[in-house]
Amino acid sequence: MGEEEAVASPAELQFEGRLKIVQYPDPRLRAKNKRVNTFDESLKKLVDEMFDVMCRTDGIGLSAPQVGINVQLMVFNSDGEHGELEEIVLVNPRINGYSRKIVSYKEGCLSFPGIYADVERPDSLNVDAQDITGARFEVNLTGLPAGVFQHEYDHLQGILFFDRISDEVLETIRAKLQDLEKKYEERTRKPSPEKIDARMSRNKPVGFGKS
Repeated sequence: MGEEEAVASPAELQFEGRLKIVQYPDPRLRAKNKRVNTFDESLKKLVDEMFDVMCRTDGIGLSAPQVGINVQLMVFNSDGEHGELEEIVLVNPRINGYSRKIVSYKEGCLSFPGIYADVERPDSLNVDAQDITGARFEVNLTGLPAGVFQHEYDHLQGILFFDRISDEVLETIRAKLQDLEKKYEERTRKPSPEKIDARMSRNKPVGFGKS
């Protein structure tokens, strides 16, 4: 398993005001996400606010780092569809196993507004996680819900969806990524923490989000 995971303090689950979506290339999207060991009112408040953000932005999954809080937490619509919401909270999720069948979906991301690209992922997987009370549970996901989960799980590993696409597909969205980098520099008056032009042809992450 490697080195022991850092644990988030109760204060790291707290926030003021309304949460906002963090956009690429904000460094919080690449930061280490700490394990949650505190299951209290602060966590419930954070989860409620994340569901609110997800619904306001027509999302079907949202990870904590996407709202600037670097902990291992995601909220998720297990139906994988807009409209009727089947809310599921996954704290400290882990992938137990996944199918050999690989499917391709055109993925978008709230942290990459207006950008979509084809990403290949396993069609089904088994997930172990904790709920909002800290109780452990397992869930099997297939099809679109499996893809949504893997996208959000990647966020908890500091992996962004364009890390998993081919160089050919990357070329179709390179200009839009550059535009987000420029907007970040204009907004923060700081150099972009990463540049898509620095990505040479390289291997994609291995294991579909497994650490």
